[in-house]
Amino acid sequence: MPILSEPLPLTNLSLWQQTTFAAALLERMLPNYQIFSQAVDFGDFKLLRNQLDLVWQRLSQGKIKINFSVQLEKLEDEIPDVDNYDFFGVYPALDTCMALGSLLQGMQDKDDETIANVSLLSQSSVSYYLEILLASELEQQDDIVINQLDIEQHPLMLWEIASQKELFELIKHSNESQQTCQQLKALALSEGLSNLGIEL
Repeated sequence: MPILSEPLPLTNLSLWQQTTFAAALLERMLPNYQIFSQAVDFGDFKLLRNQLDLVWQRLSQGKIKINFSVQLEKLEDEIPDVDNYDFFGVYPALDTCMALGSLLQGMQDKDDETIANVSLLSQSSVSYYLEILLASELEQQDDIVINQLDIEQHPLMLWEIASQKELFELIKHSNESQQTCQQLKALALSEGLSNLGIEL
């Protein structure tokens, strides 16, 4: 999986900043689940949307209490089984569920490593999508070996890395506030696209 040439020093952020960064990344992943859900009539997108909204409320207001165990149990029912679908969309949908689960679990445990998984899962979604895309483009040719560099230098992956860096730069200079949450969420959605380039 492509990684940032210099991994973001997320541990330099406070736990609140790390959580807000992860929530912003999930805003870019959530539409992938919605499209999958609509295409195959599986899962409750609104439940995932509401869970992420709860996270934002907790981050911006602080006093909001979340029963993480209950929310994680609810999320479990919305996770698709990749063996049941012959449709690429199941993979980014699964990544979205795993990322949201990591965020909720990390908040419950106050564990920055678990929260950091969201960043890796977002990159992984883009990487696998590009593998499928490039394989499709090359299937008419004899040589369909996909070079890792082709993925890392693809505009969509470059955009993913740039987006994560931009969100990181904003959050590391921001204080814990409702305004910061609004700014980060707005930045994540500013392009009007999911992390796979799907229009919102």
